Order: sequence, then structure tokens, then C-alpha cells
Amino acid sequence: MLLIMPQKPRTSVRPPRIRVPNNERALFTVESEKFVGVIKRLSLTGGSALLAKGPIPQGTLAEMGLNTVFGKVKAQVQFLHTGADGLPLAQAFRFLDMDEISRERFSAAAEQMQRAGFSDVEEERRPLDLAYQSVSKLRESIRLLSVAITSGRRAGTKK
Repeated sequence: MLLIMPQKPRTSVRPPRIRVPNNERALFTVESEKFVGVIKRLSLTGGSALLAKGPIPQGTLAEMGLNTVFGKVKAQVQFLHTGADGLPLAQAFRFLDMDEISRERFSAAAEQMQRAGFSDVEEERRPLDLAYQSVSKLRESIRLLSVAITSGRRAGTKK
């Protein structure tokens, strides 16, 4: 008798995507040709860039060099589709390989950018944060109003 176990639905959690500030540039090398790209987004698995050379054929392998505050990061990447992040000229890429030092530097830089509020995760939390702030402001306004009313009553009874 063959038992079939029910399969749990697959829920892949996408790594947080980080909006890269300040038009940071990376140097891409395809075979021996070098060109610059402005990094638009990054995650632990890849990112997107506006490439000075224009679109690169999907599937093309390249080396990427990116300077971070923690040092230079070198990675092997594969170019994916264009039109990444809603920008027609932005091209997605995924990381294929990164040495240990580059991985540590990249992780530290990504974590720092997330803490600075450049992560999409912050955007997802934002409506709850705004609701909490609104309720807090309302509560504080009610407290101040209550103090004003109470003070007015006390001032009125002393006359």
C-alpha cells in the first residue's frame, strides 16, 4: 500500500530588496570587456542595474566589482531579464558565486542599508507604523485636551 503524504504549499520567502542610494556604481566584466552599471536594487541573491552598455543578453555571465564601506565586493553574476523594478533599461542579475570575504562585506553593507531604511521590508511595515503613530498622536491629543479641560474646571471653581 502506497501512502501519499499531503504536500505543504511552497512558500518561498524572498530576501529583502534594498534600494541602493547615491547612484552607486559597479564595474561589470563580460569576457574581457568592462563597463559600468548604476546599481538600483540589491538583495542577498542578486539585484538590478542600469548598464552603460545597454542590455546584455539574458543568461550572460559576468564578474561584478562593487565598492562598499566595508571594502570591495567581487561576485560572479548572471544577467537576467530587462525591465527590472519597473525601469525599462534596468537589468536584473543574480549572484552565482562570491568568495567568503566578499560575502561578509556584502552582508554587512546590506544589513547597514536595511537599518538605514532602504529595505523594501521597511515599506511593508510602514502602514502599521503609520497607524501606530496616528493612534499615539490621538492618545496624546486626548490626554492634553483632558488636562486642559480639567485645568479649566479647577480655574473656574476657584473664582
